[in-house]
Amino acid sequence: MTRKARSRGGPAEAVRDPVMFEEFYRRHLDGVTRFVARRVNDPHSVADLTAEIFLAVMDSAHTYRPGRGSESAWVYGIARNLVSAEYRRTTLHAELGARVAGRRLLDEDDIARLEERLDAERASRQAMAALADLPEGERALIELVAFDQLTVSEAAAALRISQVTARVRLHRARKTLRAAAAPVPEPTQYTYAEGKA
Repeated sequence: MTRKARSRGGPAEAVRDPVMFEEFYRRHLDGVTRFVARRVNDPHSVADLTAEIFLAVMDSAHTYRPGRGSESAWVYGIARNLVSAEYRRTTLHAELGARVAGRRLLDEDDIARLEERLDAERASRQAMAALADLPEGERALIELVAFDQLTVSEAAAALRISQVTARVRLHRARKTLRAAAAPVPEPTQYTYAEGKA
C-alpha cells in the first residue's frame, strides 16, 4: 500500500466509506491483534477485545486529529484503554470470586437466625411484591411520596398530573399495599358448648 493510500481520508472518512474502512481495518488488524495478544492470554478474549477496539474506533472516529499523532498511535490509544478496562473488570471479578470462595458456611444457629429474620420481613416482602404489581401511575406516585419524600403536590407536578388525580392514585396505592401486607387471619375455632368463638 502506498503512502498516499495510507494518508487518504483518515478514520472519520473511513467510517463513512466501506471500501476505505476495509483498507483501514486491514492496515491495523494485525497490529491491534498482536497488541491485545501480548496482554491477554485467552484467544476468545483476544478476538472479543479486537472487535471491541474496532467498534470503539468507529464510534470515536470523529475525534481523531492528525496534528496530535499518527493514526496508528490513536488506534493503539483506544486499544490500550479498552484492554485496561478489561483488565480492571476481570480483576474485580476474580477478587469477588475469591471473596465468595472464602466465605464460611452457615451453621445451624446462623440459619435459624436468618429464618427468623425472613419470617419477620414477610409483610415487607409482600408489600414490595404488591408495589411491583401496582399500575405504573400509582407505583410512580407511591415511589415519589414514600421513597423520595416528595409531598403529594410535588409528586403531582413531577408526574404532570393534577393534585386530585395524585391523591386518588395515592389512596388506591395505599389501599392495595395495606391489603397485600395484611396478615392472614387465623381460622376461627368454635366451641360447641359455648356457641361462640
